[in-house]
Amino acid sequence: MSHKTEITVARGDGIGPEIMDAALRILAAAGARIEPEFIDIGKKVYLAGNSAGIDGPAWESIRRTRILLKAPITTPQGGGYKSLNVTIRKSLGLFANVRPVQAFNPYVETHYPDMDIVIVRENEEDLYAGIEHRQTRDVTQCLKLITRPGSEKLIRYAFEYARTYGRKKITCMVKDNIMKITDGLFHQVFDEIAVEYPEIEANQQIIDIGTARVATAPERYDVIVTPNLYGDIISDVVAEVSGSVGMAGSANIGTTVSMFEAIHGSAPDIAGKNSANPSGLINASILMLLHIGQPDVAEKVHNAWLRTIEDGLHTADIYRPGHSVHLVGTAEFAEAIVERMGRAPERLRKWNIDPSTDTRIRVPGYTRQPAKKTLVGADLFVDWVGEPMDAGVIGGDLERLTKEAGGELKLKMITNRGVKVYPDGFPETFLTDHWRCRFVHPETVPAGEQTDYRPVVHTDVTHLMNTLTANGYEVIKTENLYLFDGERGFSLGQGE
Repeated sequence: MSHKTEITVARGDGIGPEIMDAALRILAAAGARIEPEFIDIGKKVYLAGNSAGIDGPAWESIRRTRILLKAPITTPQGGGYKSLNVTIRKSLGLFANVRPVQAFNPYVETHYPDMDIVIVRENEEDLYAGIEHRQTRDVTQCLKLITRPGSEKLIRYAFEYARTYGRKKITCMVKDNIMKITDGLFHQVFDEIAVEYPEIEANQQIIDIGTARVATAPERYDVIVTPNLYGDIISDVVAEVSGSVGMAGSANIGTTVSMFEAIHGSAPDIAGKNSANPSGLINASILMLLHIGQPDVAEKVHNAWLRTIEDGLHTADIYRPGHSVHLVGTAEFAEAIVERMGRAPERLRKWNIDPSTDTRIRVPGYTRQPAKKTLVGADLFVDWVGEPMDAGVIGGDLERLTKEAGGELKLKMITNRGVKVYPDGFPETFLTDHWRCRFVHPETVPAGEQTDYRPVVHTDVTHLMNTLTANGYEVIKTENLYLFDGERGFSLGQGE
């Protein structure tokens, strides 16, 4: 008897128990070599007083089995409840969100019958790190964090996925024409790793036009890899234009633990009515089977599911008179798949996975490279409301104060919302109470991208802060300016 893989199963809320029962019924009929262990998460745990929606025994089960098959959960309305998905993803280091989306024309209505895309989205950082502050009366901020190790893990996983499943092209989507350092790092890592996979075509697109083209010509794409926020948006666009958001499953891949789920919510309005489509969770289960090295079972389930769709047995969300043959409920749909186990579709593209294929994708650990780090200045962010609001007033005063106080830093420029307003700003520029004041060594020779920066020390920055504070300025934030191996590690102001 083959070894069975232990998995943790959460039946969820709303329609969750119904579609999980359907998925497990199908997995059993297909001969999946799994041993489920059930946990409670979601609404029941929230209402018991746990604001995270998950308790100690559930964590222990997930960390022991390292596989979580999760149905949708309901987060109670009102404040104080944390997103369970975000908690699990970040706590367990689930760095990649993998979402395959395919058109099933003509059985599921779509304008794009040749669509077959996999979105590989970063899952832990970017703006979704959730580091936000209100800094002045006018201005709030959210920190966008892109890391080299996070980017390397994700992008290498995308290439390994493409190689394992015979995908031919990967498109990197970023906005590095504007965010040259953060998105620029993601793009740089993509280019570095692409060289190691010469058999896979690699290209890059700016996210805005990329999203537009995905929505109008998705058949042009194969695998898309992208940071967190862009991936969240574009994966929903892809799922929507495919014809049914409810059909898609997703994998959340970590170095040790991984989670598999449908992309839709718990739909409490149809809970208990035997009308929900379990396809999203079925497809998540297929991704799980591939991840644990059971491609033979995954192929069997996928082809039986396709045959059921092809035979016109459809749940209410995809049922169309004249195209569908029978309107079926959740349980009946599952039984129809079981009855077709071992059969393949005739029109839809069936899977033919070589049973010897190792579908357990592994990503190597990160090796940090040394870099010479040189402090060359500081951006001091100041909350200032002048009468009048004139950049020349604050600029002139800061130049005077720093000259009188001595020290090794002088004012180079001031920006407001990223636009240079001093020196030589325009009176038409709208001003808020949030000023970025850039200070560098007096002997720094300005020349835009080729500026010759001179090193300073940290005590120069603290001396500058003390000077401004002693003269009534409120410094709300500082950002040190560094060169890394001689390359500028900070952006220029617009117009600098």
